[in-house]
Amino acid sequence: MDSERDFRPFFLFLIILALLVFVGLFTPARHLISFRIDDVKSRIFYRFHAPDQTVFIPQESSPYAVIPDDQNPTPLQNSTETVPDSTATLELSKTPDIQETEATLIRTNTAVPTATPSPTSTLIPTATEIPLPSSASIQGVKYEDQHGIWNYCAPTNLSMAMTFWGWDGDRLKAGKWLKPFEKDKNVMFYEMENFVAENSGLRSIVRIGGTEQLLKRMIASGFPVLIEKGSYMQEVSGRLSWMGHYNIITGYDDEKQEWTVQDSYYTPNYKISYELLHQEWLSFNFEFMLVYPGEKEAALYALLGPYTNEDWAIKNALKMADEQIQKAADDEDWFFAYFNRGSTQVAMNDYYGAAQSYDMAFEYYASLDAGTRPYRIVWYQTGPYYAYYYSGRYNDVISLATITLASTQEPFLEESYYWRAMANIALDVYESAESDLRKCLEIHEGFTACQNLLNDIGFE
Repeated sequence: MDSERDFRPFFLFLIILALLVFVGLFTPARHLISFRIDDVKSRIFYRFHAPDQTVFIPQESSPYAVIPDDQNPTPLQNSTETVPDSTATLELSKTPDIQETEATLIRTNTAVPTATPSPTSTLIPTATEIPLPSSASIQGVKYEDQHGIWNYCAPTNLSMAMTFWGWDGDRLKAGKWLKPFEKDKNVMFYEMENFVAENSGLRSIVRIGGTEQLLKRMIASGFPVLIEKGSYMQEVSGRLSWMGHYNIITGYDDEKQEWTVQDSYYTPNYKISYELLHQEWLSFNFEFMLVYPGEKEAALYALLGPYTNEDWAIKNALKMADEQIQKAADDEDWFFAYFNRGSTQVAMNDYYGAAQSYDMAFEYYASLDAGTRPYRIVWYQTGPYYAYYYSGRYNDVISLATITLASTQEPFLEESYYWRAMANIALDVYESAESDLRKCLEIHEGFTACQNLLNDIGFE
């Protein structure tokens, strides 16, 4: 007679497995498990898909038009990106008598495809420069890394900027608010500003068109600076790929020509050359954010000088973009220069001019090496949606959003769904708009813009 089998090892295995599942689901370890699973999925996706091979080609021209009353947008949560007043006629060009045609949009290093005026010396007051030391360093930033949770760069860097000024929190506390759905691909500066205002006693200011001299002035005076930049980093597939990345800048050294940054992806006190940071920061229109306590506001404003005036900063950024176009040496330089110009024109409500600048940018994009194209750029910078939508180019909005969403295996980009819905509503395609708005709210529960728009078209 055969002896009975001993099932105790099997039951012990089941108990251990159940404990591991419990730990994975109900403790912070679940973040690491989820991250590893997503990493494998991403490797498979990028192994068989090449999102940088797809090129957005603008197809429409920009008619002069007025936004109908029923197509006014819902502001994206106090976004710094401006939308026109519902009662005003859309100002599609600063000089409507100048009619641009396709023939005038010739790709040259001197072409400036709109008549929007650049600021002159009379528009840009000169700030009193504070004598700066040849090097400076800020101590006391509590370093946090972003690893173990997918795309946690923004909450991690904002946490570092806030804890420096005494905020009692960390990346997880910031992330729960900024990324209620952890796989959301991007957090923008306006969302960070909202978090600071609603979750701390601190204040913040965001501006475009910053300079290296301004960064040094802030650091030498004890203010860490949060910037967004575009870096070529190692993708899950193993190749280098352009992606957005936040850094906290805490030091500089003129002799070594390098910055010290708290890089949540790499290491604390990470060193990066002046030249490389300039090129990376340029791709985000030299945008920066300062977090500070209220009692430091007067001192900070004195250091910022004219940057305290947002209108001045925008006009200055346009001047900088025009200079970038003049100095551009290759297709990548022209792409980012024209993209910056378009983004700045959006901030000025010059949507017709912005659409032309973006047209030029995307023309240069098509000429870039397919292996290193910055295909993620609209994940982070949604200016083209504003420009094309308010120029009446709804099909271009839909095409760009569709390509952007298809560029990732997990299309968790709420702004792209919002703008595609806006364009479909303008074209009376309400079923597609409803679908996109519900997807938007799955990604970012309570996202005001999508929720309000869904209500406006008659769905709860």
